[in-house]
Amino acid sequence: MKHKSVKILFIAFALWNANTYAQKTPQLGKDPIQKVIDAMTPEEKAHLLLGTEMLGATIDGKPRMHAPGAAGATYAIPRLGITALLLADGPAGLRIEPKRENDPNTYYATAFPVGTALASTWNTTLLEEVGKAIGSEVRDYGVDVLLAPAINIHRNPLCGRNFEYYSEDPVVAGEIAAAYIKGVQSQGVGTSIKHFAANNQETNRLSINEHISERAMREIYLRGFEIAVRKSQPWTVMSSYNKINGIYTSERKDLLWDILRQEWGFKGFVMSDWFGGYHDFAATGSKTSDVIAQMNAGNDVLMPGTKFQYDALVDAIKKGTLPKNVVDRNINSILQVVLKSPAFKKQKFSNKPDLVSNALIARNAAAEGMVLLKNESNTLPYNNKAQNIALFGITSYNFIAGGTGSGDVNEAYTISLLDGLSNAGFKADQGLKSLYVPFVANEADKERKRREDNGGILATPKKMPELLLQDDQIAKAADQNAVAIITVGRNSGENGDRQLAADFYLANDEITLLNKVSKHFHQKGKKVIVILNLGGVIETNSWKDKTDAILLAWQPGQESGNAVADVLSGRVNPSGKLTMTFPVDFNNNPSAANWPGTPATNPEEVSYEEGIYVGYRYFTTFGIKPSYEFGFGKSYSSFAYTGLKISAKELQDEVTVTATIKNSGQVAGKEVAELYISAPGISQDKPVKELKAFAKTSSLAPGASETVTFKLSKRDFASFNSITNTWTVEPGTYRIAVGSSSADLKLEGTINVAQEKAVEKVGDAFAQDSTLTEIKP
Repeated sequence: MKHKSVKILFIAFALWNANTYAQKTPQLGKDPIQKVIDAMTPEEKAHLLLGTEMLGATIDGKPRMHAPGAAGATYAIPRLGITALLLADGPAGLRIEPKRENDPNTYYATAFPVGTALASTWNTTLLEEVGKAIGSEVRDYGVDVLLAPAINIHRNPLCGRNFEYYSEDPVVAGEIAAAYIKGVQSQGVGTSIKHFAANNQETNRLSINEHISERAMREIYLRGFEIAVRKSQPWTVMSSYNKINGIYTSERKDLLWDILRQEWGFKGFVMSDWFGGYHDFAATGSKTSDVIAQMNAGNDVLMPGTKFQYDALVDAIKKGTLPKNVVDRNINSILQVVLKSPAFKKQKFSNKPDLVSNALIARNAAAEGMVLLKNESNTLPYNNKAQNIALFGITSYNFIAGGTGSGDVNEAYTISLLDGLSNAGFKADQGLKSLYVPFVANEADKERKRREDNGGILATPKKMPELLLQDDQIAKAADQNAVAIITVGRNSGENGDRQLAADFYLANDEITLLNKVSKHFHQKGKKVIVILNLGGVIETNSWKDKTDAILLAWQPGQESGNAVADVLSGRVNPSGKLTMTFPVDFNNNPSAANWPGTPATNPEEVSYEEGIYVGYRYFTTFGIKPSYEFGFGKSYSSFAYTGLKISAKELQDEVTVTATIKNSGQVAGKEVAELYISAPGISQDKPVKELKAFAKTSSLAPGASETVTFKLSKRDFASFNSITNTWTVEPGTYRIAVGSSSADLKLEGTINVAQEKAVEKVGDAFAQDSTLTEIKP
């Protein structure tokens, strides 16, 4: 009995001691964050500042990838109640693997239109809806943070990732991104806006040193990020690979701390791009990034996390060469996001997203983003379902849903143009189909194998050759079909830029096909329609006169063919507009002279000599006529602009501008109204015009009107003065114009500024590492 009592007392003491010990171990969510941080060992702190991909860590004791194909994860410390965040690509939809080991089920995600297509809708309400749909799939597959959106500026048409990005204009990029982020994060998951900043080329992206002025950085390359961060507060920001003025972006305190946090008020954490900021081993003898510089700059998490980085961090933390306040600050930023995550909240995930409903959203967004570039004699809409259509071009039978790399999506299907037209009740020429289908299947298989042998997901795609048709075959098709459709396809992706010959320009086999089809069909009095299945800009000026209609379909996601058929048939009236300039020739671009840098064969440096004159800012200011201007897009209807009203004659803190848009045509449709400001340009050189706001109407019936409203702040009238580090509005008369494109402004008014106004004083940033001479008008 005595022994039994002693045993009971011993057990009770042990339980009391265990509970006391447990109570002394802080828990995230129950104790102050700093108390949790103070309880971490140096090794745990180092782990938390790194991704887990290369270190073999687990999430709560389970295999890291409960969503195989996800990009990575942060570190879990179960004893402190810290869960890991699961991170996954991508901008056009969640990128995970559809097949899992020992699991008969498939886990597809919806492939939405690529970034250029989404931005071309100019519809922030629609983009928020798209974001909600993507966010619901992120949530339903148990992912915490989506590595998107990507909003770098289209500095040059050949950037391999332009398909992911939104525009050459920062206002379009920022507003579209803000809507996307709001939509995704409304589902209780996070986003990671990227690539911060100036990731404008893929050639030597890990090391390229970009020489950029502070004014160009702030007015062009940072402005879109600023708009998105201020309006939508993404959970995380991803720093880019490149250097700016000699310093990796992941090591720039002026970028990641002074500007992002202190000026813009960013609340989340910054992660590096995968292996971002790595120093050249041959030059420095270092096998890893400068972790101390990155941590001091405010790059809180280094992805994907390597043993070299881990050892360097543990050593720096123990020796104090990485200050404790910096370590704690960065970990605090991470834990603030962890607290919001589905993983921390232990939310169950279904693995069963609503792919049917989301496919419909993708289809609607794809159709609304398509841009009608040409429509002679009302060639479109086309509704002759009694006679056959001649489909030419390999892409008609193998439509490109999206780009490659981290912007790719593993979708269940892609609707080809052939199938989309069939679904809409059109009939395709069976003779051409019998020639194209086996040829395309064979070429697609060869391209798939080539990419598998050359890097897989990061292999740069190559254009497949066209089927060489004889004159008599095309002449026969012209006899037997009512209309010809030629599809021109282009693909690109992460890790490589596009090539000038046979990528920006049409290849010889494409020119031959276009010439022959145009000749034979026009001889028969029949129309030729070209569909552009692209992610970015190509040359159009030399061949567009050979066609009757051109529809820029972009890379419209998995519902590609159905969405194209919606627009061709008139089920949807096209309302997309260009968010970038289509030049007459590549060399008309201001960045062409220094693309992709020097030396040309293996560039190390690139100078942004065009400064703030990017895209339409250059073309309009220097008087260079494009093939299709920024903001251009035709409709099956027409719209009249009247009643411009400006709320004040003198600039106030906020100015309201309104205009009335009337559908003056015969077909219901939507219109994008664009507002441009022209500054006096006395104290500083200024572009002739700059987009400052836009609005898209609802679908207007013929004869119906809608008043659109634009809100302008003093900042919208300001330029950045790099001498005083101030956003400044110079005195004088400013012109406010509203219209349907940068070259078609319908209404005009003015507002005065009596004296110079300093809008915002900021810190000095982006000191030059070499002489940079920028162009001036």
